[in-house]
This record gives sequence, C-alpha cells and structure tokens, in this order.
Amino acid sequence: MTQAAIPFDTHRFVRNLVASGFTEKQAEALADEHVNLINSNLATKTDIESVRADIEALRLSTESKIETLRFSTEANIASSKFEMVKWMIGAMIAQSAVIVTLSVSLSKLL
Repeated sequence: MTQAAIPFDTHRFVRNLVASGFTEKQAEALADEHVNLINSNLATKTDIESVRADIEALRLSTESKIETLRFSTEANIASSKFEMVKWMIGAMIAQSAVIVTLSVSLSKLL
C-alpha cells in the first residue's frame, strides 16, 4: 500500500473491513483506493507555489491599476481647479466692469 500524505491508518482500516466480513484482498483494495483518493485531493507544493504566483501577479496588476486611477483622479482634480479659477477670474472681471460702469454713470449724474 502507498503512503498517504495525511495520516490514514491503512492497517487499521483493513483490519476493520476484514472484521466486518470483507476478504483481506477486498479490504486492501479499498484501502489503496482511499489513499489514492486522499492524495489526489491534496495540493502539492507546486500547486501552492502556482497559486502564490497567481496571487502575486494579481496583486501587482491591482496595484498598477490603482496607481493609474490615482494619477487620473489627480489630473481630473487639477483640471477642475483650473476651470474654477478661470471662472472666478471671469466673474471678477465682469464684476469689475459692472462697478466701473456704475461708477462712471454715477459720476455723470453728479
């Protein structure tokens, strides 16, 4: 019988099956299949390393996307600030023109 990657007492398993009426050959075949089933569902070190590499690639990709979005957001904020300043300067020029016009009109009246 093969060695299981996790503790599985094949001898005890075979003994219990034989005591329950199985032949020793049947019990050993079942024990072998149980060990194969257990081992086929376990992750190997290679499997784990592959998953780790996938996670690392995903982490780096996510960080890159976050950084790109951060730069884009900063650019949008700067553009919005510039537009606001342009609007404020335009409003101040318009207000100044109104004040000058009112001052000239007032001085003509006096």
